[in-house]
Amino acid sequence: MQRNSNRIDAHAEGLVRGPARRWIRGAAGVAVMATLIAVAQPPQQSPTPNPDLPYLRPEANRLPDKNDQMKLNSDQVKKEHFDAANAERKKQIADDTAKLLELATELKSEVDKTSKDTLSINVIRKAESIEKLAKGVKDKMKLTVGAG
Repeated sequence: MQRNSNRIDAHAEGLVRGPARRWIRGAAGVAVMATLIAVAQPPQQSPTPNPDLPYLRPEANRLPDKNDQMKLNSDQVKKEHFDAANAERKKQIADDTAKLLELATELKSEVDKTSKDTLSINVIRKAESIEKLAKGVKDKMKLTVGAG
């Protein structure tokens, strides 16, 4: 058996000779050492975060750029216009409702003055104006002014 291994060594020596053989042995030794060092080191763990401090993503700490600032400003202006339009609409509804109450009271008093068989043109006109005003109030109550 010894003879057989000598033949293999002799055959290998015939393929690589001189300084190249030393370089190959050196490179193999360095590879083995690097493998041993890598295996011997414990695995690297990421640092444990402090449980008292919340983790904030970098995006959360980013200051708004000019485009974001312009969008925020325009959204704020739209919201202000929306709030102003709603306040005006509510004021108009309140005024129209007060006017409706006044007209309905007048209509009732005029109807009470007339006989049961006759209605004056004034009563009919007042009823039409009440109907028109009531329809306007109804439409204003349905109206939704969108902020977007």
